[in-house]
Amino acid sequence: MKVRTIKEGDTEVLVPVPEEGANFAPSAAPVFYNPAMEMNRDISIAATSVFLKGIEPDPEKVITYVDALSASGIRGLRLANEIGVHTTLNDWSEDACELIQQNIDRLDIGDKAVASHKNANVLLHEKHFNIVDLDPFGTPAPFLAAAARSVVNLLAVTATDTAPLCGAHLNSGIRKYAAIPFNNEYHSEMGVRILLGKIARELSLHDKTMRPLLSHATRHYVRTYLEIKKGAKRADQMLNDIGFIAHCPSCGHREAINGLAVPIEKNCSNCSEENMIAGPLWLGKLHDPEFCSDIIADLEERNCGTGQKAIKMLEFCRDELDIPMFYDQHLICKKLGLSASEIDRVIQELRDNGFLASRTHFSGTSFKTDAKITDIEKIISNIR
Repeated sequence: MKVRTIKEGDTEVLVPVPEEGANFAPSAAPVFYNPAMEMNRDISIAATSVFLKGIEPDPEKVITYVDALSASGIRGLRLANEIGVHTTLNDWSEDACELIQQNIDRLDIGDKAVASHKNANVLLHEKHFNIVDLDPFGTPAPFLAAAARSVVNLLAVTATDTAPLCGAHLNSGIRKYAAIPFNNEYHSEMGVRILLGKIARELSLHDKTMRPLLSHATRHYVRTYLEIKKGAKRADQMLNDIGFIAHCPSCGHREAINGLAVPIEKNCSNCSEENMIAGPLWLGKLHDPEFCSDIIADLEERNCGTGQKAIKMLEFCRDELDIPMFYDQHLICKKLGLSASEIDRVIQELRDNGFLASRTHFSGTSFKTDAKITDIEKIISNIR
């Protein structure tokens, strides 16, 4: 296996070199390393650092982190090297484990990092870890049950199968996440909420609850950081944030309905056309604003290649309203036969008319608001 030296953050490691002439793909090298996910990893370093500061130290217990699907190991190596958390870097590939061990030796972090060669589900069923990180190529669904059992304090999950999550591959999404998504203008947020709904149901089997600290959809993947607590009553309360979205494809009206077994009107309350139903999915908060601010502050002090880009995205996450789902201004303007205005102007007009409104990290042409579609259309039509 050919390798080369790269540096991310303050960590210099060996990564595999794809075969000459091969397109960049997991099959192009014996061990997968994706440079396009650097921002994901930069945010992970900062988010983990911030979270660890909130855990009360216990001299008799070591805080443990597992990168259950490590591949090249770049994420876990950076965490061990830059933060100092005790890290288990696991992968089913012998080549991956050999490269991970080589990098552990090069970085001289053997006291903080351990290479593990196991099936991820086996490892997660064998041990409990304070922090569990799932970053698979594709869907995390086959690993969520074991992760829900293993995790103690923080669960971080990446999903790169956005087509099933967002409804483009409908049947695949139904099989993997036991939910029906929409492939419409807010499909990116739909993917985040479908994933969170699946994770919440898995955690509830172990009397665990989650509090989303940060959840975002960026390019080809979804990523979430969830604070975990134990308790049956807490799990019961968490399930109150599971529900459905009733969406009218005719007029664009949408309603969030909380509950797993609730009556849902067949017809739209706005125009009486037939609703489409998505779910079950997560209807609760996606972010904790204070946590987002703390990550931003950490990134500002950290040596990260994507720091400024990550900070900009996190600012949108921090400031966006916790309302499912967002509206796309261009789609509304197309229906009305109007040219789109600046998004900030639309948001200000909504606020001036007494509604809550904000931008959203999901799309630069979209916004969140508590206004109904009829009010939104009227306000946009009156903008000059």
